[in-house]
Amino acid sequence: MMNLQEHFDWVAENDAGPRRFQRGFRAQTREFLRFHVPEGSRVLEWGCGPGDLLAELKPARGLGIDVSPKMVERAKLAHPGEHLEFREGDLHELAIDEKFDVIILDYLPGYLRDIHQCVTHLQAACHARTRIYILSLNHVWKPLLEFGKLCRVVTRQPDDCNWVSRLDLCNMLELNSFEVVQQSTEQLLPFRLPLLSALFNSFLVRLPFFRHFGMTEVVIARPLMKPVIESEISCSVVVPARNESGNIRAALERIPTLGKQTEIIFVEGNSTDDTWEIIQREVEAYDGPHKVKYLQQPGKGKWDAVHAGFEVASGDVLVIQDGDLTAPPEDLPKFYEAIAGGHCEFANGCRLVYPMESRAMRFLNLLGNKFFAMALSFVLGQNLKDSLCGTKMMLRSDYLRLLQRIEVLGDFDPFGDFNLLFGSAMLDLRIRDVLVRYRDRQYGDTNISRFRHGFILLQMTWFGLRKVKFFSLTKGK
Repeated sequence: MMNLQEHFDWVAENDAGPRRFQRGFRAQTREFLRFHVPEGSRVLEWGCGPGDLLAELKPARGLGIDVSPKMVERAKLAHPGEHLEFREGDLHELAIDEKFDVIILDYLPGYLRDIHQCVTHLQAACHARTRIYILSLNHVWKPLLEFGKLCRVVTRQPDDCNWVSRLDLCNMLELNSFEVVQQSTEQLLPFRLPLLSALFNSFLVRLPFFRHFGMTEVVIARPLMKPVIESEISCSVVVPARNESGNIRAALERIPTLGKQTEIIFVEGNSTDDTWEIIQREVEAYDGPHKVKYLQQPGKGKWDAVHAGFEVASGDVLVIQDGDLTAPPEDLPKFYEAIAGGHCEFANGCRLVYPMESRAMRFLNLLGNKFFAMALSFVLGQNLKDSLCGTKMMLRSDYLRLLQRIEVLGDFDPFGDFNLLFGSAMLDLRIRDVLVRYRDRQYGDTNISRFRHGFILLQMTWFGLRKVKFFSLTKGK
C-alpha cells in the first residue's frame, strides 16, 4: 500500500486524463474562492497540488505546501514568479510561523490521519482577521465518485481516505479556538454546461433541500483572537443628525467613554431646522471627556453622512449612533466589548427582543423590520434579528477593506445598512446582534417614510440576492 507521499507522487505523473474531465469542477472551485478571497491577499494553501488554485487567486504573497515532492516541482515549473512559493511539507508535522490573511485546505481533510492535530497547527499562521477556507467532499456523492474511479474519470484515491462531514470539521475547529463563520455546499452540477451550470450552482444549491446535495462542502472559520487596538482614541462615534437640534446636547452628555478615549463626530445633513447652528454652539460650549468634531455632509442620504464621518474618524473602532437617540447611547459599551474582545467582527444592533416604548416603532414598521431581518439572514448566510437598527460597530481597518469590497456593488444603498452588512458578509466577517432597548423619540419626527423607503429596501434586498447570495460562479468576481 502506498503512503500519502507516494500516492501523490504517482498522481503528479498520471492524472492527465481525469484532470481534463474535471476541468469544469476545478474551475468552479477556483471561482468560488475568487469571490471570497480579494486579490492581493496573503494566502497559504495546504495541499496545493500543481498550484493552479493559488496562482488563480493572485495573492501578494502565496505559499503552497504539499506532501508530494513531485507535485511541488510541478507547481514550481507551472507557476514561476516572485509572489508564489511552493514547498514540500506535512501539516501533521509543520506549523508555519508566518501570518496569512487566508488559509486554504483544498479537499485536504480526507487525507489527514489526525485532523485535530492539523487544525491545531493552523493557529501559528493566523492573525485576528485570518479566514480559514476548508473544502471537502459531500458524503452523498460517494457512490458516484466510486463509479467515476472505475470509469477512470476521477483520480484514484488512497484506500484509507476519510469522509469528513461539515459537522466533524466544525467540531474540530471549535475544539481548537476557531469559530465557524459560514458553512455551505457548492457545485450541485460539477461540470461546465451552458445555462445549467449557473442555474444549479448559483441558484438551486442555495435553496432549502437542494443545499444539502452540493458536491463540495465548505466551512469558513476564523481564529478567536482579540484585535489590536493601538490608537489613543479607541472609538469614534459618528452621529448623523438631520433635524435633530433638540438631541445634540443629550448626545454629548449620554455617549459614554469607550476604551481609552472616545471621539464624537456630528455630521449634519440638509436639516430644515437649526441643527447645524446648535451643533456648533453645543460643541463650542462642551467641556466633557470626549474629543468632538463636526461637519456637514457633502451629499444626501444617511450613507453619505456616515461615510463622511468615518472619513475623518481617528479611532480604531467605528460606530454609528443615530441622532434621534432612540437606540440609547448607554448601550454602546456592549458593542465595544463585543468588538474589542474579539467576540464578533461586526456588531449589529437589535431592537426586536426587549419590549419597546409605546411610540418607538409603529406596527407596520415592526413587520417590515422582521421581514427584512429574515431576508437579510438568508442573503448573508448569518442570522440577524434586526437588519435596520442604526447602531452598527466595526474596526476601522475592516471598514476600509469593506469599502474596497463593495466597489463591485456600485452606489445602490442610500441608508448604509445594506452596504455595511453586504460588505461584511463578502469579507466573511462574523456578524452578531447586540441587544438594545428601543425608546420613544424625545424630539422631532422620524426621517423614515414607511412606504417609499420600504420599496427602496425591497429593491436593495433583491439586489443583494443577485449580487451576494446568488452570485454567478460563471463570472467569478
